[in-house]
Amino acid sequence: MDTLMNFAPWQQALFATLFTWAVTALGSALVFAFKTIRSHALALMYGFAAGVMIAASFWSLLDPAINLAEQQDRIPWLVVGIGFAAGGFFLYLADKIIPGIYLKRARTEGSSRAAVKRAILLVFSITLHNIPEGLAVGVAFGAIGAAGNGEQAAMLLAATTVAIGIGLQNFPEGAAVSIPLRQGGMSRFRAFMYGQASGAVEPIAGVLGALLVASVNSLLPYALSFAAGAMIYVACKELIPEAHARTKEESHWAIFGIMAGFTLMMVLDVALG
Repeated sequence: MDTLMNFAPWQQALFATLFTWAVTALGSALVFAFKTIRSHALALMYGFAAGVMIAASFWSLLDPAINLAEQQDRIPWLVVGIGFAAGGFFLYLADKIIPGIYLKRARTEGSSRAAVKRAILLVFSITLHNIPEGLAVGVAFGAIGAAGNGEQAAMLLAATTVAIGIGLQNFPEGAAVSIPLRQGGMSRFRAFMYGQASGAVEPIAGVLGALLVASVNSLLPYALSFAAGAMIYVACKELIPEAHARTKEESHWAIFGIMAGFTLMMVLDVALG
């Protein structure tokens, strides 16, 4: 932590988002070891990532946003409400860019070609929502530069927590892209390259987010709550449904993962923050 404090916020954001990209690549690399992954394991991974993101969205983003809004003599619930809703709506608009009708059709077809088509569409979908995820990390690190000297250590811990949370949810996403491509007949290397490429936008978005927040301090509580809204949207739209879909009747595996992820992140945030 002390070493990270020697770098500028945008550099910290770059290191953090390179980490989240690396975790995406690590998940994609499972294609070299497995052609399939047991549904229970995937349900646990998706659920765990969702639980981590839900906990981090409050303790690492919304709670600091509320405190900052109070310090700036603003109406906390209004500031946080606007930012949170904007984050979720931004992800909703991003999802609409992908032609969902084709994705649904591909899911109903049984051929390997349909599976490849579905996975490639998933690459674009995940890439799109990785942009605001990168922004979320960048915003969290950009907040360090805007905070007072006494608050910088706590803000660094919060930002690191956000990066870890997003990195954890990137792991099953990388596997969820690469393994279906492999099952569809694509080579292991190409499947891996498609999977890891979905996280390549995060370092760019992270640096932009850090620079924006560092230069416009008044946007900080909005930006933090925006990032929280984006994370909740991803958890509810992508991770939780995917976790339940993996096990169908045995949905308790997804629930166990969500509870474990939430509990771990809550304990870390409260104990260390």
